Amino acid sequence: MSLEGSYDPENIFAKIIAGEMPCVKVHEDDHVFCFMDLFPQSPGHTLVVPKEPVRNALDMSEDGLKEAIVRVQRIANAVKTALDPDGIVLTQFNGAPAGQTVFHVHFHIIPRYEGRPLGEHAGRQADVEELKVLAGKIKAAL
Repeated sequence: MSLEGSYDPENIFAKIIAGEMPCVKVHEDDHVFCFMDLFPQSPGHTLVVPKEPVRNALDMSEDGLKEAIVRVQRIANAVKTALDPDGIVLTQFNGAPAGQTVFHVHFHIIPRYEGRPLGEHAGRQADVEELKVLAGKIKAAL
């Protein structure tokens, strides 16, 4: 059982995966759906969302987690190639007290640049056109 309840199939990430909500898509395959974070902490902040319907990584199947983390690495390397950050944060939250705000398992890939502080988690909404440009660069690096 999850840290804070059962999985809600109506969560926003489930709706994005189902094509019921818009996003700026970076990549999709049988295991994950990747898109730009609409409230990025840094330019290029990308989400890798496993298609397995679970609240967090602690609830994932072993195979699902293995498939997801391989894709996290692949997308993070594309972000590195495309955007040339000074570093990359890979993070994943499990439960509200840990910082999780959408209760469908997901991984954050956050480019870091020397001298630039991170924005607040789920803070300011980005310009969609700028997200499309960044997504195009990341897709080209895949």
